[in-house]
Amino acid sequence: MKGIILAGGTATRLFPLTATTSKQLLPVYDRQMIFYPLNLLVKAGIKDILVIVAPEHSGQFLNLLGSIFDKFDIRLEFKVQKVPKGLAEAFILGEDFIDDEPVTMVLGDNIFEDDFSLDIKNFKEGGLLFAKKVSDPERFGVVRFDDEGKAAQIKEKPEEWISDFAITGLYVFDNEVVKVAKEVKPSERGEKEITEIHNHYLGKGNLNVAMLKGAWLDAGTFDTLLEAGNIVKEKAIYKNFDPIIDEAIGEFNAELKAIAKKRL
Repeated sequence: MKGIILAGGTATRLFPLTATTSKQLLPVYDRQMIFYPLNLLVKAGIKDILVIVAPEHSGQFLNLLGSIFDKFDIRLEFKVQKVPKGLAEAFILGEDFIDDEPVTMVLGDNIFEDDFSLDIKNFKEGGLLFAKKVSDPERFGVVRFDDEGKAAQIKEKPEEWISDFAITGLYVFDNEVVKVAKEVKPSERGEKEITEIHNHYLGKGNLNVAMLKGAWLDAGTFDTLLEAGNIVKEKAIYKNFDPIIDEAIGEFNAELKAIAKKRL
């Protein structure tokens, strides 16, 4: 299993915070946002991870993550996405990286309370998504379930109500996803919508949608960024990190402090 973290884009809703750094490098409680999706993948046993970043912030990601996991046998690669062209494009950018393996992609600004380790480790083929009931489904891609609880329809930001269940920013697919992504035609927004990939697998009868139990935080606005930090603290999500992540951050912090003392 390969892992992808999509951490590009301009995050205009968070200006001026993101005028100088990437949204995924902003703090959520006691660590940068990027460590939350990293933790999700590492806890699931994924050791090969591609981080897709915007060109103006690529150096910042390298400074933070370039060698932080070397001793833990976790390999990070970085890919620059010059212009965001939709979530589905991430699989095209990662074609050589994915090779013939299945892949788990997580959005860099999504934070989950649930542990998906078993779901990812037990994945065999097709596609696997995760849904959460929300009060504003018109902001998301949504899924409608049939009477048996199986996904029956998926639509991106529907104008008319079809369901209260939003598709969250965590996607697991077999390696056919690269071929499918290439065939997706840009929408009216000029982007390759990931919903088209979902519907491809749904049409083949090879898509499962599981329900989230815990909190799901999409930290893309001032309010949700603040809420994310508060919930991470209140629910002690920061205590549920893989020991590898905590040790890597601890060693990185100690190294920075040592360098700072020498400079002083």
